[in-house]
Amino acid sequence: MKLKTESVPEAAVPAIEGKLDASGKRFAIVVARFNAFITERLLLSACDGLVRTGALKKDIDIVRVPGAFEIPSAARTLAETEKYDAIICIGCLLRGDTAHYDVIVNEVTRGIGQSAQETGVPHAFGVLTCDTLEQAIDRAGLKMGNKGFEAALAAVEMAELQKGIRDQGAGGREKQVPRSARNDKTESARNDKTRSGRNDRAKQVPRFARNDKPEGARNGKDSTQVPPSRSASRRNDKASRKSASKTRR
Repeated sequence: MKLKTESVPEAAVPAIEGKLDASGKRFAIVVARFNAFITERLLLSACDGLVRTGALKKDIDIVRVPGAFEIPSAARTLAETEKYDAIICIGCLLRGDTAHYDVIVNEVTRGIGQSAQETGVPHAFGVLTCDTLEQAIDRAGLKMGNKGFEAALAAVEMAELQKGIRDQGAGGREKQVPRSARNDKTESARNDKTRSGRNDRAKQVPRFARNDKPEGARNGKDSTQVPPSRSASRRNDKASRKSASKTRR
């Protein structure tokens, strides 16, 4: 009896995916010294994952920080240099008797995510958040694999995916040219110019600058009467009182 084999099913809609190819790319690894027994294992596996996917050792920079809380700040500084295709963040947090664990976990997670979103550089999250030391050891190379290696693969794939998205966007869309630099003026631009010319002609001219003088002014007669000033009216009143007193005498 012959065995029947099936072909690999194809996706109904083609998707853009990042390949695990780190050749020609630069990576930075931010690793915390706190809980070094765990973080050093994660660091070695992260470097191994980058080299296995084609990255050169000279293209991998390692930055050490005191603890996990300082990881977002260092990662943000590295990302803003625009020299790296991806940042790998490695640390280990173990729950204690106080709420310190919850505070640090929230801030580290928020800081790494915010740095990735605002800088546009992919950040791989390789920070362990475990309740016990045994859980951390299992995730640093024992039962649960090594999260440092997984973070390295995620960084490579995201760097390649971001490159593919940018290349596709640049090829499928024409470069936008500012309107001020265009030679092919659109109909709307010409209409705007026409409307602006009409508005200029419709501007009101002050009366003293108009040529359409009133009929009396054109005949040499000023039809408008200017009221006397306050000082002139006072002088007139004083003169009238004097004349009235002389008449009585």
